[in-house]
Amino acid sequence: MNGSASVLLRVLGSAAGGGSPQWNCGCPVCAAVRSGAGLARTQSSVAVSADRRRWFLINASPDVRAQIEVFPGLHPRDDRTTPLEAVLLTDAELDHTLGLLLLREARALRLYATQAVRKTLFDGSGILRTLERYCPVEWHAVIPDAGLALAEGLSCRAFDVPTVKRDRFATGVDHGRVVGYRLADERSGGTLVYLPGVQSLTPALHVEIEGCDCLLIDGTCWRDDELVRLGLAGKTSREMGHLPIDGPDGSLAQLPSLGVGRTIFVHMNNTNPVLLEGAPERRTVEESGMEVATDGLEVQV
Repeated sequence: MNGSASVLLRVLGSAAGGGSPQWNCGCPVCAAVRSGAGLARTQSSVAVSADRRRWFLINASPDVRAQIEVFPGLHPRDDRTTPLEAVLLTDAELDHTLGLLLLREARALRLYATQAVRKTLFDGSGILRTLERYCPVEWHAVIPDAGLALAEGLSCRAFDVPTVKRDRFATGVDHGRVVGYRLADERSGGTLVYLPGVQSLTPALHVEIEGCDCLLIDGTCWRDDELVRLGLAGKTSREMGHLPIDGPDGSLAQLPSLGVGRTIFVHMNNTNPVLLEGAPERRTVEESGMEVATDGLEVQV
């Protein structure tokens, strides 16, 4: 398909919070990446466009400035006219929202988020309250299952992602705390699903994923007890809101039945061995026909 006539998604950052390697971590994977045995990765975010002129960020990571600089599509064209149209948020986690403060020089910032995410950013972390002191913020409510009018040729719909991840800032709002996005090319009918945070593949999520042309899905941990085994945390992957890749009910076992055209793991934690080329876990993923994202990977439908 001609690249100018399809929706394009570019992975700006493919790692989870902290990136890979993480600055304060000496785990085997981080040590290997530092030695050159694996690619370094920035924190999770993607950019989407239907015309290669207007771009929409899904999440704004703390690495957003560096991510923009290495991608000419997001460079300003003249004066301070930027091709960045808006930012869509999947949740209010710091690794997905701290970059908003780095966009404060914008003349105005268009922001799409659920009421739960907006409340957390304003009353909880205070990121939105701080940002509004630097630049006008045009907030658009994201309502799960309702379409978003982003750009001609690009349709977008958010869907709720159930989670028991704790409400860090005690906002008391549960519905809409985490969402995924289903994006479609209105011309070709091609579909992309972006789901960087998912705790369980529920029947409702099966419906959102089934038959899509490309799925970019949470690959935070390889094993459910990965961080516990390394002595880095007292909670499992699921307890932190992330479905592990491996295991009898992990994503690797569940996804093949959903008829997805292409499956790509994103949002990998710095401890995840799939980050290393040649690791047995990486080979298992690739032999299953699935992929591990790298920064700069581009997908079109």
